[in-house]
Amino acid sequence: MHRAAFTSARRICFVAAVACWILPAAALAADATIKNRTVEASVFLDDKIKADAALAADCLAEGKKWIDKNAAEAAASRKEDPQLFRDGGWDFERKYGVRSVVGDRYVSIIRSDYMDTHGAHPNRDVDTILWDTTIKKRISIRPFFTETADNGPTMNAMLKAVIASLNAEKKKREATETATAEWYKGLEPKLLKIGAVTFAPSTEAGKSSGLTFHYPPYAVGPYVEGEYVAFVPWATLKPYLTPEGERIFGGERAKADDDDQQ
Repeated sequence: MHRAAFTSARRICFVAAVACWILPAAALAADATIKNRTVEASVFLDDKIKADAALAADCLAEGKKWIDKNAAEAAASRKEDPQLFRDGGWDFERKYGVRSVVGDRYVSIIRSDYMDTHGAHPNRDVDTILWDTTIKKRISIRPFFTETADNGPTMNAMLKAVIASLNAEKKKREATETATAEWYKGLEPKLLKIGAVTFAPSTEAGKSSGLTFHYPPYAVGPYVEGEYVAFVPWATLKPYLTPEGERIFGGERAKADDDDQQ
């Protein structure tokens, strides 16, 4: 799911021969990396992703493009203003990790980015991928709902539940002053505007207990509040499920998952 609404646009300038790919040796943790005086950027895949050749290739190809883009931007910035690099090169790190596997077919992946360009503080971003192991492609959650039209009944019910979950989490963190429409204005009842989504693990094996929506710092609160995860139980979504949706949802969210995601 594209999350451009939650990240700052940066000028893209591709520069030839920015750096050579460094193929990771066995001793290195990174699955791909570029390192030079201007930038160090790496991509990491967890072992569950590596176990699926098609999924690993898909994530690694995307990750390498991300590395190339950031390396090119760093090179262009250094050429324009070398003082930006007086404290060293810029750092980028992207991690792909499996969150859940549902019905032995659908794999939810969290993609976490770390970016340090020597600003006031490093920045972080989060996005998600839903992978169908049967067709070996990325998919959306659309097949699991009878309709997902913008501003339709499914998306409105989903957004209402997301905001309720965020407000509950803000109350836990004693951050209720930011539980306002002002901080939620980036969220809309649209599949591409509601947040990066995954299937939440369940107490029932092979099922999902609902949907979790992942938000980086600044998305629904100030940087100091960090990341947020909103949980929408499958029972809330039951009236809108297709037969395939009914098949994959069930059980409850385990407390351990709730603790891990907050």
